[in-house]
Parts: sequence; structure tokens; C-alpha cells
Amino acid sequence: MGLVSGKEVLERAYRGGYAIGAFNGTNIEITRAIIEAAEEESAPVFLQLSMGILDYLGFEIGVGMAMAAASSAKVPVVLHLDHGRNLEQCVLCLRNGFTSIMYDGTEKLLEEIRAKEGSKGLDRDTLIKAINSREALERNISETRRIAEIVHACEIPLEAELGRIPRDSDFHAAGYEFDNRSGRLTPEAKSFLESLYVVPDFAEEFVEETGCDSLAIACGSIHGMLAPLRPLNIRRIEEIASRVDIPLVLHGTSGVLQKIEDAEKFDLVLEKDEGSIQEAISAGIAKINVSTDLQKVFLKSVEENFPEKDSGGNLRKIFAGAREKLKDRIRFYIRLFGSSGKA
Repeated sequence: MGLVSGKEVLERAYRGGYAIGAFNGTNIEITRAIIEAAEEESAPVFLQLSMGILDYLGFEIGVGMAMAAASSAKVPVVLHLDHGRNLEQCVLCLRNGFTSIMYDGTEKLLEEIRAKEGSKGLDRDTLIKAINSREALERNISETRRIAEIVHACEIPLEAELGRIPRDSDFHAAGYEFDNRSGRLTPEAKSFLESLYVVPDFAEEFVEETGCDSLAIACGSIHGMLAPLRPLNIRRIEEIASRVDIPLVLHGTSGVLQKIEDAEKFDLVLEKDEGSIQEAISAGIAKINVSTDLQKVFLKSVEENFPEKDSGGNLRKIFAGAREKLKDRIRFYIRLFGSSGKA
């Protein structure tokens, strides 16, 4: 199979009621683990690279690594730009063979506001206005439409984003305490999180006006969480899915409740509209991004085995063991998402 366009793969998942795992290839070991786990599960997969990863690896080295891994794979692999923030980044990746592009117009606007204010964090009211105001929507539509036209001219699909999937820094800047190890939210912090959700009317207008092929939505997840405790607002996902006939995408999945029965294990009391990853897939989520948890699993294995007595300081042995641990985790996600055997 090897390198394929994301459009057909994602449409098949959307119509088939399952989701495809989208994993960030931060280094060669993680990239190999992603491809090998997908092959062993006979599953299609998104191999994602962000501009942060490409800056770290060096653009040519990072793209070359990912392209070689994707092209030689025995299953369909989509090479995806994760969170592209301007036209130049998107075009650069198109020219270098990416088969799916994400443009994050929300983050671009937030970067501009931070630069203007000289601050890394934004207060609550400023953040909400930059996310869900009419002015922000129109700005996002205009820029996303322009990029969609270019991406589609190359016969490549475009993923866009609405709402804000926050990080712990957003909570702190807005004046709320948040521990990403426990994921527990005060009522005030939860209200803040909900204020960043996608507005269903905006989603419908945005998709119609931009022609994007998939839409990442804010519906309860939080970037960078270290424990799978955060339930999703399934009602909001269903509302958006009923208005847009395209695949929906979930970001920040490392901290999301995986199965409904896990709620009791973590002593969580779910509200009637809340649920887990499995309910989200049934509601319309067809692509699910995972990054933080993969890095956590990889680093934990390295820490436990370094310096390993019989390694002799051989990093290849230590990293190979970490890669195998990571493959187990990726296989877990592929099965949880329902994409095992769908290659």
C-alpha cells in the first residue's frame, strides 16, 4: 500500500463507523513503531509531522525519514502536516509530498494576538473572543478558504479546526488551576473549557464556506494531559455531525476517557451528555490524534532501562526496547479506535 491520500482513507472510516489513529512521528524510533504497529494490526494510519517536529529534526531529514517509512509500508499511510499555521508551511509540505494538510487558523490568530500584547498567555475574555466571536470566525473562514483552494488544486485534502482545545497554560493564564496529571477541573475551570467548545452554527457555516474535508473540533479534550480522565461532550459532537457531512477529528486524546466503563475506575461521575472515545466515534469522530501519551510511554521505557546492565551503554538496545513498548501502546489505540483489520 504505502503512501496514500488522506481523503479516501478518512471517508471510508467516517462511513464505516470507526476512526483512524493519527500519531506524531517525533523521531525515528517512534516513526518505526507507528508503521510497524499499523502493519501488525493491518490498519490504515496517519503519520503526522508538526512544524515543531520538523524544526527539531531538520526539515529535509524529518520529511525524508517520514517519506521513507510511509512509502515502504505494507498498509495505507497518510503523511499529514499537523497544525500548519500559515500558507508558507502548507505549501512547503505540499511540495514535499505530504498527502494531507491541516491548517489551524485559530492558532494563527492567537499567535498574532500574543505577539501584539507581548504575552505568552491570554486572559479568559480575550481568548474566548479570539475563538468564538463572529470576527474570529470570518477571519478563519477567509484564510482557510484560500488555503483549501491551493491544497485542493494539488488533489490533497485539508483538515481545519474550530474552537480551542486548550493546554494547561490556557487555564493558568485565565486564572484557573489545572493539574494535567489528574485532569480534575473545578466548576469554574470546566465552565471555561466549555466556553471554548465549537459553536454548532459556526461549524456549519465554516464547512460550507471553506470546503474543508475534515474538521477538528473542541468538545472537551485538553492537550498535554497525562492521565486518561477527561470525558467528552458527546452531545456537542452529535450536534455538529448532524450539520456537517464530513469526518470530524479529535485532538488532545492522550487525556480523554477511553471507555465508558473506565469512569468508575477513575471515580468519575459523568453528566448525561458526557462519554468516552468509543461514544465519540459513534457520534462522528473519524480521525483521532495521539502524541503526549506516546512520548510518555517511550520515555518511561528509556528511563527504566537506562543504564541497563546488559546494554553496555548501547543506545540501540535501549531504544529498540522502548520501540517495542510503544508498539504495544499504538496497537491498543488502533484496536480502541476500531481500525484494526481495515487496511
